[in-house]
Amino acid sequence: METLLSPDSFVYNNVILVKGAMTMLSKRLEKALNDQIVRELESAYVYLSMCAYFEAQNLRGMAHWMRLQAQEELKHAMKIFDFVNDRGGRVELGPIAKPPVEFKSPLDAFQKALAHEQKITQSIHDLYDLADDEDDYPTEVMLQWFIEEQVEEEKSASEVVEQLKLVGENGAGLMILDQKLGQREAESS
Repeated sequence: METLLSPDSFVYNNVILVKGAMTMLSKRLEKALNDQIVRELESAYVYLSMCAYFEAQNLRGMAHWMRLQAQEELKHAMKIFDFVNDRGGRVELGPIAKPPVEFKSPLDAFQKALAHEQKITQSIHDLYDLADDEDDYPTEVMLQWFIEEQVEEEKSASEVVEQLKLVGENGAGLMILDQKLGQREAESS
């Protein structure tokens, strides 16, 4: 049986919500979410820059890994973008800083990717704390997905860092790892 939605309702996480029935975002939380959208877009930009670096180094598997990572970050930005709109907020995009373009080595690039993910994790935690302070339960629920996602993001980058440390200067090992990273598949939405 198909459910018809009224013009004042929408579906979020498989739950029908009625606009106006949910409190709007506070201006403070709206700004913080807008800032997070920019951080997610910056993340995509950072990973695309790393992708370009790996392409230039002829490490196509690592470039592929970074390209998929950039695509994930764009999805994260859009998830928050849609949430702000669904809550009656106003999305305001800010400037995106130029990412680094050169790295000392593949290890350096992945260490920077891990440090970047750790920074994003802290940002998500800070957002969750703000939502909790404001008793904004819908935002807490939405952010719970990001908290779980960040565990996976940090784990994934950390594993590559550790593998690159094991490989060291071994060219054959680097090529095998590059080939393995090229087999990464995109996340399903």
